[in-house]
Formats: sequence, C-alpha cells, structure tokens
Amino acid sequence: MKAQSAAVIGGGIGGLTTANTLVRAGWHVTVYERSPGLPATGTALGLWLPARRALARIGVEQALAAIGVEQRAGEIRRWDGTVLGRAGSGRAAVLLISRPELTRVLAEALPPGVLRLGEPAPPLADLAEHDVIIGADGIGSRTRASLFGERSAPRSLRMTAWRGWVPGEAATTSESWGPGALFGITPRDGGLTNWFAAVRTPAAADPSLEALRTRYRGWHPAVQDVLRRVDEESMLVHELLETPRLPAYVRGRVALLGDAAHAMSPNLGRGACEAIVDAVVLGEELARHPVPLALRRYDRRRRLPDTAIARASRVMGRVATATSGTGLRDAALGITMRLA
Repeated sequence: MKAQSAAVIGGGIGGLTTANTLVRAGWHVTVYERSPGLPATGTALGLWLPARRALARIGVEQALAAIGVEQRAGEIRRWDGTVLGRAGSGRAAVLLISRPELTRVLAEALPPGVLRLGEPAPPLADLAEHDVIIGADGIGSRTRASLFGERSAPRSLRMTAWRGWVPGEAATTSESWGPGALFGITPRDGGLTNWFAAVRTPAAADPSLEALRTRYRGWHPAVQDVLRRVDEESMLVHELLETPRLPAYVRGRVALLGDAAHAMSPNLGRGACEAIVDAVVLGEELARHPVPLALRRYDRRRRLPDTAIARASRVMGRVATATSGTGLRDAALGITMRLA
C-alpha cells in the first residue's frame, strides 16, 4: 500500500514536530521552509509538562532534557525587588531551552530529504497530490490567509517586547511587574541568562537599547545588572500580536497549527508548547483515522484549549503591565500565591 503523504508548510517548531510524528507513523512528509537554514540565534522558551509529554511520544524529549535547564521554582517581584510570591513546579519541571537547540534536535530526528530548507511552499493548489496539507507557517501565515482571508490577520496587543540573553547563568527564575511594564530573567542552556521585557507602548515606540534602559531606570538591581550586560546586536524587538479566534483550524484537507492557528501573547509562556501539542495530536489522529475524520477530531480536541490559553495569556499580560491599581493587584497576588 502506498504511504500517505503530507505537505508541511513551515519548518519551525510546530512543523518539525508534525513531521516527526507523521514520519514515525509511516507517512511520507515534505517540510517546506523558506529560510535557508535553521535559526542560529534565539532566546529561551519553557517546555511545560504537556509539551514534554508530547515530545516524549516522538522520541526527542530525552535529548532535549540533556541540553536544557529545568525550572522547578520561580518568583514574582515588584519593580523595586520586593518579592510578591514564590511558586514551585514540584516534579513537573518546566524545561528551559533555546529555540535554536529545540529546532536543531527536531530537525536532526528527521530522515534526510524531509526538510527542504530555502524552499518556499508552492501554492496550495499545487500541493493537491498530498493527502493532507498542514499550515505551520507562523503568525504571518499565508495558509491561514488563504483559508480565512483578511479577517484572520493578526492584531496588535499594543505592547512591545524586547528579548535577549547575556553571559552568566541566572540563579533563579523571576518576573518583575511595574506600572505598564514587566521584566523577566531565567536560566537557559549554554550557561547563559535569558531575559525579556514587555512594555505597553504606542505603535511608534523607540526600540533602542538606550530607550529600554531608560524605561527600566530605577528598577531593582537584578534588572539593572542584566540591562548593563545586554549586547544590542543580539537583542530582539517586536510588537506583540495575536490572531483572532478562528471558526475552525481545518478547511477541506488543510489544517493549521501553532501560531498560524492561535498566535498569543507570551505572558504564560505557552505559545511554543501549544504548537508542539497541536502537532503531536494532529499527527497521531492522522496515523489512526482516515484524513477527514482525523482532521475533525484534531479541530475538536485542540481549538477550545488553545483559545482558553490564549485568552488567559492576554489577561495575564494586561494584569502584569497594569498602569493603575497596582498596589491592590500586588497585594492580591501575594495572598493568592501564599495560599497556593
């Protein structure tokens, strides 16, 4: 019997995870990635337990765990350094790993010829010979636009994010909240410190390092120490966007996943995790059921959970960067975390 075939548009985390899942199920897979190579730089992301379990099902979690740094506790601080609360993750540790290392491990797990770097995907009509087409082409997804038009275009969260890393290993994981801004510090693989900042901003905000340092002037010493060591060349700056809720992740034999389906604010650290879970659920459904049924089951299993997480992440971002009522917020947070 001829193996079923899938065209995966996008060779990022979601696309590579999908390819690994389907290859293990005996599918013929082609991954189209317009970039000429895998990302060489990038900040850390956290793999929560559902994503780690999904990665274990495709045989790569142990390789990632050998590289990443496990986070078992963290704290939220006020902008002046006052600890508002501490939380531990117990046995369900979050694995902190950089995007380049994650994509490298996923790509190296694939057979030769599956991943086609430097090769943009043909139009959807030209991929009709495949049994299924999977749009994993990110927040600016052309696949999503082809299925749902301009109404599915990403919209601004009216926040700007800065991200990067500095030499030296962070001893703890922390996120500091101040009026209209937050600042996070975490360990990452390679003995480095990962950092991120998010500020409520107008669209034309100054993205420079100097503007960032000015914005966080007066924050507690750990923030100042990181900002003094930041190299502007390695700093990433972008406006935060999210996609509107889609009526479906599937149309015909085309399915969307990850940021192509549900780009969300980063405040819960779950965007990459949900892309991974999407990919493994989709691949496993396709391995077990005929394509039409598999796609319906995937849509039913993933769309509502993704929507709930995206909504919660948006709310968390607004709370963490509130511009008024921060005293009441901080008191309530402290009580909640102590009770938890």
